[in-house]
Amino acid sequence: MGDWVVAADVLARGRFRVSPLAETVAALLTLAGHGVRPGRERWLARHRPAFLARLAGDPVAEHFTVALGRSWLPDFLTAPPRPADRSFEDEWRRLAATPAAVARADIAYGGPVHPALRGPELPSRVAALVRWAWTETVLPGWPGLRRVFEADVVARSQALAAGGWAAALPGLRPGMRWLGEGRLRINGNPYPPRTLAGAELLFVPTTAARGWVGWSEPHHYAVVYPCSGLLAEPERRPAPTALGRLLGANRALILGRLATPLATSQLVELTGCPLGSVGRHLRVLREAGLVRRRRSGRLVLYYRTELGDRLAAEAAGGAGGGPSAGAGDEKDLTSS
Repeated sequence: MGDWVVAADVLARGRFRVSPLAETVAALLTLAGHGVRPGRERWLARHRPAFLARLAGDPVAEHFTVALGRSWLPDFLTAPPRPADRSFEDEWRRLAATPAAVARADIAYGGPVHPALRGPELPSRVAALVRWAWTETVLPGWPGLRRVFEADVVARSQALAAGGWAAALPGLRPGMRWLGEGRLRINGNPYPPRTLAGAELLFVPTTAARGWVGWSEPHHYAVVYPCSGLLAEPERRPAPTALGRLLGANRALILGRLATPLATSQLVELTGCPLGSVGRHLRVLREAGLVRRRRSGRLVLYYRTELGDRLAAEAAGGAGGGPSAGAGDEKDLTSS
C-alpha cells in the first residue's frame, strides 16, 4: 500500500482529528518498548513497572504485546474513529466487539499466532488491556495531551488553508507526501495502490514514535502520525537577555513560544507561569501590537504579529538562540 488514490470528494472532506483510542495504542507501543519520543521518557519510567506487572498476570496480554513488536499492527486495533464518536468509550466498544476469528486473522497477518491468543476470549482480553492502558497511563494526562494535539491540528490546518494538502502533509510521517493527481504516497513499500472512493479520511496526531495507517473498509481510513510540538515536561527556558530587559522575562518567554498559535492553557504548560499571569502578559503584548488573537472552535489562540516576529527573531539572533516553539509506519512499522 505504497500509494493511496484519493478521490476528490474524499480529499475535500479529509480532516485532522484527535482520537483517545489511537493515543492509547501509541501508549501501549511505547510501554512495550517499540520506540519512545523525546520528552516521553519520564512518562515511560513512571508507568512501565505497572505495565510489566500487568503483563505478568495475563498471558494473553503478554503474548499480544509481543505480537505488537512485529512489522504489522492488527487491523482491529487501529480502526479509525467514526463521526459519531465522542469519547474513548465509543471507540473502545467497537474494539471489544471484534469477533475472535477476526482478531486472530489480523494478528496472523504479521506472523504465527501464539497458542495463548487462539481462544475465544482474545478480543475481551485485548480490550481489557487497552482499557487498563487508557485508565492508568493515558487518562491522567489526557487534558494536557489533548491541548498539545489541538495545537498541532491548528498549525497543520493553517498550512492546509494556505497551501493545500501539498503544504499540510510533508513532515507528517517519513516518506509521506502528496504526489498530485489524487495520489497520496503513504510509504515506499511496493504494495499495489489502494483506491479511496466515497470514504472518510482522517489524520490523527499521537505521541507514538512512529505512525501507522488504519482502516475499516470500505468507508473509514486514518493516517496516525507523530505529533509535533513540545511533549516534554513543562520547563522554563530563559528568554534572550535583551528581550527580557525590554519586556520582562516572562513576557519575552511567552512571546518566544508564540511562533505557532497557542491557547492560554497551552502557554501555562509550556512556560510554567500561572494562568492569571499568562493572561495579564498576553494583554500587555496585545496592547503593544506584538500579539493578536483569534478563535478556532472552542479555543482562543494567540499568535505573534509581524512586529512580534521581527522582535523575537532579532532578540534570538542577538543572543545566539532563543526559545523555540516546540520541542511505520502505516501498519507496517518497518517502513519508518
